[in-house]
Amino acid sequence: MIRTAVIGVGMMGSNHARVYDELEEAELIAVCDVDEERAKEVAHRYGANWYTDHVKMLEEEDLDAVSVCVPTKYHRDVAVDVIRHGVHVLVEKPLADDLEKARDIIEAAEEQGVVLAVGHIERFNPAVQKAKEVLDRGDVGEVVVMSAKRVGPYPPRIQDVGVIVDLAVHDIDVMRYMVGSDVEEVYAAAGSAIARTREDYAEIMLRFEGDPTGLIETNWLTPYKERRLEITGTEGIIRLQYIDQELETMDEEGVKRFNVPKEEPLKLELRDFLEAVTGRKEPLVDGEAGYEVLKTALAALESVERDEPVNPEELEP
Repeated sequence: MIRTAVIGVGMMGSNHARVYDELEEAELIAVCDVDEERAKEVAHRYGANWYTDHVKMLEEEDLDAVSVCVPTKYHRDVAVDVIRHGVHVLVEKPLADDLEKARDIIEAAEEQGVVLAVGHIERFNPAVQKAKEVLDRGDVGEVVVMSAKRVGPYPPRIQDVGVIVDLAVHDIDVMRYMVGSDVEEVYAAAGSAIARTREDYAEIMLRFEGDPTGLIETNWLTPYKERRLEITGTEGIIRLQYIDQELETMDEEGVKRFNVPKEEPLKLELRDFLEAVTGRKEPLVDGEAGYEVLKTALAALESVERDEPVNPEELEP
């Protein structure tokens, strides 16, 4: 049994705790949250120990793997504390709130020889995995353009980042995964209609190595959730619905719908992390992948500020 814990048991962290409790290969040992009542509640639900100080938890418990689900601005400090205790770590997306902090996490994990995974959950959506399989098989030819729409209501719980770093990072990561290359140029427009202090809507254009392009529409203004991706290739298109985990292709011969077995992406993500912890594989989303996604998202914010295209490499510290 892999002995696990979760630091930060808000909405996402409590789901990590639930999944660790459900997985046969894991045992949820402890949870930690600065909100004592919240920590107690989640711990009681799953029969775990509770803490309000993550360092104390790391010192007192014998742990193999920890999920860090605290607000983004605390990712570096908490993740590095976990790593320095020799514990494998999964950091919820985004990896950090700036590139220097993200690099600190990566370097600390390399020095300690522990697994570092980043929680880009959509990578584990069964429809995404099937789309990647279809692309790699050449069913729709070479990728020309990818178009994503990720919109929904304003989430009051998100206090420290805007819609680009909170939502658009999902599509940046999936698009990088689909074409297997990095972003060379970003142009973005964004604004604040409700949030005021940070952007709550954005349109982002990405140009990848080899010239495929990506278009991302995202906002916190739409009263319903929509999560979809369309990939146009030289010989057909792929249509993907994230929420319903549906996938179809269309070409001159018609529409083909795929039978995608529906599974919870978070469960697949944490199982992948635990397999990496036991040395059976590398994590599907490692620290470097998380770093590249963050760099692209920050380049989009820089593009909004400068009103011109930005090469993400310009942001390297």
